[in-house]
Amino acid sequence: MGPEGGTLEESNRNLDEISDLALQLQNETGVKVLWVTCNLFAHPKAQVKKGLDIAKKLGAENFVFWGGREGFLSLHNTDVAAELKHMSNFFKMAVAYKEKIGLKCQFLIEPKPKEPCKHQYDYDAMSVIGFLKHFGLDGHFKLNIEPNHTTLAGHCYEHDIVMASAFGMLGSVDSNTGSPDLGWDTDQFPMDIRNTTMVMKTIIEQGGLQPGGLNFDAKVRRESTDLEDLFIAHIGAMDAFARGLRNAIRIVEEGVMNKMVKERYMSFSSGLGKMVEDGSTSLEEMEEFIKQHGDPKVTSGKQEKYESIFNHYL
Repeated sequence: MGPEGGTLEESNRNLDEISDLALQLQNETGVKVLWVTCNLFAHPKAQVKKGLDIAKKLGAENFVFWGGREGFLSLHNTDVAAELKHMSNFFKMAVAYKEKIGLKCQFLIEPKPKEPCKHQYDYDAMSVIGFLKHFGLDGHFKLNIEPNHTTLAGHCYEHDIVMASAFGMLGSVDSNTGSPDLGWDTDQFPMDIRNTTMVMKTIIEQGGLQPGGLNFDAKVRRESTDLEDLFIAHIGAMDAFARGLRNAIRIVEEGVMNKMVKERYMSFSSGLGKMVEDGSTSLEEMEEFIKQHGDPKVTSGKQEKYESIFNHYL
């Protein structure tokens, strides 16, 4: 928001001045701040404390820890255990300061697998969730998922959205897409209706994203040279999510696919299957069951049928 000064104090004064203007404009327009973040990716100055102050000042709904430096290029000079501990202590300091200043917002971590580091500790949703649970931070943080980063980690677009939601950790969506064949962070506007439908279906099924939301920090392509391209890109991407939302509502309300999934897992609702579901059986009991009843019947997963039905809603 503000230009970097020669010292931290000067940088903070610049930020105070520009955030005063931002607050004035907020009050005039009624526009609120979805989230505040610090660009630790590009500049080494200490920013997080001041960022939290600005988040409180502007009434931010969320604060995103968007890194890019928390990783390594070589294991020869890296103590991974020490760095993970240091990172957890950094997050604990942020939690403590948030509580000290009375900041009422949701803390979010945005996973990213690489670039600029060879490997980053917040590689994907499951890496971050495991880290938070291991260090006892899962009660203070949720995830801000950028599916563009998900594809960089080798997953499909919606993978981290679904995984974060499954653990009750999906807090917001940085809705960019990319070109998986390039292997770097291209920050394109999402235009694929299949992808937006999958994301919105997950959001609907978890009951919404509040206080998180959808945002674009995407860029128009190099060939898009007109000013109007900025508007076309934002409108087109939002339309893609609107269409995805309509598709997802139909999928959920008609319930065809959900019914099929429920039927697929029906064997876990009674007998030995329910004991497996409840965690109340053992390998010995399962072996004895096979001896008495023979091998279980293998049922088809019907992948192509699911995909055909999903395509019907697009």
